[in-house]
Order: sequence, then structure tokens, then C-alpha cells
Amino acid sequence: MRRINGSTLIIAALVVTVGALAFPVWSYADRSGTGQANLNASTVATQWGPLSATDRDFLVKVRLAGLWELPAGQQAIERAPSQAIKDAGDHLVVGHTDLDQRARDVAAKLGVELPNQPTEQQQGWLRELSAAGGEEYERKFANLLRNAHGKVFGLIAQVRHTTRNTLIRQLASDANQTVLDHITMLEATGKVDFDAIADEAAGNATASPSGPPAPNGNLPPAPSPAVPSGTDQSFTSRPSTQPGPPTAVNTIRP
Repeated sequence: MRRINGSTLIIAALVVTVGALAFPVWSYADRSGTGQANLNASTVATQWGPLSATDRDFLVKVRLAGLWELPAGQQAIERAPSQAIKDAGDHLVVGHTDLDQRARDVAAKLGVELPNQPTEQQQGWLRELSAAGGEEYERKFANLLRNAHGKVFGLIAQVRHTTRNTLIRQLASDANQTVLDHITMLEATGKVDFDAIADEAAGNATASPSGPPAPNGNLPPAPSPAVPSGTDQSFTSRPSTQPGPPTAVNTIRP
């Protein structure tokens, strides 16, 4: 009888130990402070799918972009001494008028409150542009707006990749086309300081750069082309754009 009791106790102890070790793994997603728990806590259900805090932040940022970039574009049309800056301003006005309408429609359906004024920083950028003139104005216009569009590009990609809400997913696709068009037009002015953009990004980076080693002056062997295999070559799709000089991005949407 003692042997049976002893064996039973040992088995019970092992079961409890294994259970204690496995419990954190099973319950990790629901534990407070984890990414999954934070996502669940900040997400609300809608008829178009879950709406996360990141989704709502994206909606607000799209609205804020239009509140300062549209008047900045309008000012460029009226004041810029060069046609390239005027053209970029035209794209800003048209693009953000359209995107703002889409954002307001989505926000109304999802019940998300949107701001009616640019942020203090954005108002400061508008004042900075208003105070400048000539070459300084063109340089400030191109770089302030190119930097702002470049930073929101990353958020658009994150939202488009992770959102579970169909309205937000479509808005992210629309915003991606509009922002890429604006970036392309701003770069076409020839006024963008790419060194300054790279330096700022490097200053905010925490990870070490990775990738292949730097070129040593010798030409590497040419890589083999990536081509489809097999005999069936009846493909119907075509590349969306052809290589060439910078040009406006097609923003016509279905």
C-alpha cells in the first residue's frame, strides 16, 4: 500500500510540475503586458472587422496630413517661382482633397473622431513656409513635405500588412498610391536633400546595418535572371510601371 501511495505521489508531482511549466506557454497570449493582450485590449469589433488602436491612429494621421499638406500645396501653386514646385503643389491639393474625403467617410462608418486642426508641429511647418521666399521657400517646401511623406509611408505599410478591417485596408491602399505620387513629384523638383533624410534616419536607428559587404571596386559576377520555368508562358498580367525617369504615379482607383 505504501508503494502504491508513493508512486501515486511521484506521478502527481510530475503532472503538477509539467503543468506549471506548460501554463505560461499556453496562456502567454492572454497575459497582461504582452503584445497580443495589448492588441486585444485596444481593439473593438465592427461589421467590417476588428478595429485596432493602430488602425485608428492611421485614420487620424491621414486626416492630419491633409489638414496641413493641402494648404501647403495651395500656397506652392500661388507662390512658387518654379513650375516643378507648382506641379508638386497641384498634386498635393488634388491628392489630399480626395484622400481626406475617403478618410472622413471611413471614420464616419467606424465612429472614429477626427481632428479639425493640424498639430502644433504641422502649424509650425506652415508658418515656416509662409516666412520663406524664393530659393529658400522651394527648398523648405520640398524637404519638409518629402520628409513628412516618407515617415508616414512606413505606417501605411504596417497598417496595410496587419489590419483586419476591410475599410482600413482599402484606405491604406489608397493612401499608399497618393503618398507615393507625392513623394515622386517632390523628388522631381530636384530640391530634396537625400543626405539629410538618410542622416536623420540613421540617427534614429538602433540596430546595426546589415546586408552584403560593400563593393571593393571589382565587378561581381552577373546574377542569373529570375525567369519562370516550364513551357507555359501564357501570362496575362504586366508590370505596373516601366523603368524610366521619375514621373507621377497613376492614382486612378477602382
